[in-house]
Amino acid sequence: MTTAEDTGDAGAERRSSWLADLRGLLDRPLTSYHLIVGVSGLLLALGIAMVLSASSYDSLETYGNSYTMALRQLMWVAAGIPLAFVATRLPLRLLRAFTYPMLIVAFVLLVLTFTPLGVEINGNRNWLRLGGPFMMQPSEAAKLALVLWGADVLARKEKLLQHWKHLVIPFVPGAGLVLALVLGQRDLGTALVLFSLVLVLLFVVGTPLRYFAMFVGVVGLLVTYLAITSAYRMRRLMSFMDPFADYSNSGWQAAHSLFGLGTGGWWGVGIGNSREKWGWLPEAHTDFIYAVIGEELGLVGTLVVLGMFLTLAYVGIRVALRTEDTFTRLATAGIVGWITAQALVNMGAVLGLLPIAGIPLPLVSYGGSAMLPTLFALGLLVSFARREPAARAALDERSANRAASRAAARARRKSSARHDEG
Repeated sequence: MTTAEDTGDAGAERRSSWLADLRGLLDRPLTSYHLIVGVSGLLLALGIAMVLSASSYDSLETYGNSYTMALRQLMWVAAGIPLAFVATRLPLRLLRAFTYPMLIVAFVLLVLTFTPLGVEINGNRNWLRLGGPFMMQPSEAAKLALVLWGADVLARKEKLLQHWKHLVIPFVPGAGLVLALVLGQRDLGTALVLFSLVLVLLFVVGTPLRYFAMFVGVVGLLVTYLAITSAYRMRRLMSFMDPFADYSNSGWQAAHSLFGLGTGGWWGVGIGNSREKWGWLPEAHTDFIYAVIGEELGLVGTLVVLGMFLTLAYVGIRVALRTEDTFTRLATAGIVGWITAQALVNMGAVLGLLPIAGIPLPLVSYGGSAMLPTLFALGLLVSFARREPAARAALDERSANRAASRAAARARRKSSARHDEG
């Protein structure tokens, strides 16, 4: 007769076995590489499906075709994947040689938004018209440029960083200039993401707490000043606190985001069956695509998406801790800080936990300006994961085995040919 104690012991053994299997999988040398590729691929596939669903009404109204925006998103993904592949093959020396030119180009593009080429949308002058219907958001490229430039500068000064002047100059003034341009565009959401990745880089290099507090205080005062001196931002802030207080005006988007999430329940209403995308929820295919995910895939779907971004964060921390190269460690931390912060700020706004920031959900929201730099950054993460000592050894062993197999196959073919001739 089985007792409760025996049942408990069996359950404990199963849990222990499951945890041991999980540890075994995580300890494999190429786990980081496979997780980055797998999670990124899943998010891209989900993004294409959800953009197709969420944009169908707006696409039909604007272009007369329900599939136009989804096809454009597919085009951006198709352009970004080769870019990510190139990033996986870039030598570190070549990558680091381009960090200053990348920052200069990003700076010039940000400045151009203050010229007649700049385009103002929803109160933010953060778009640049390239010609015809094509526009780009320079601040998205600036995130990538700032991460790589900051990692390069701090890595070169690694042995001097105990002196505050070397810790601060030139990284903090350079980052401050980029932040000032983005704040000048009145894009507080992107400025918050840039500020987050700067904090991550400073944290990883061991910045004393007093410098952290000073930096956070200065930026916090500046953001507060910009928020309270703009009627548009104040309306957004007030609508975040109570979207139903001004439901028909500033609270409309936040309220309908909550309606969509509430309608989804546990399992959602099914892909393609969202009601909010039919003109009720503004920016359903861009900044508020997470609300459509919640409506169509339910709480389970939103938790899966959150879990995938947290997995990327875990893998980034894992790669940063295992690498032997300072630049790789800093670049990995900065990229992960950028993508994770942007995802959490976007989700927080959709869930009503944060003010509406107007930034997209990485890899999922519609748009090429954010897609291309993000895919390039993920390609770099794949490259860094392949450079982990254990991963490098495993890949070298795999290459040697393949070379030996090819040599053996050639030998067999030659032997067979000689036998046939005889």
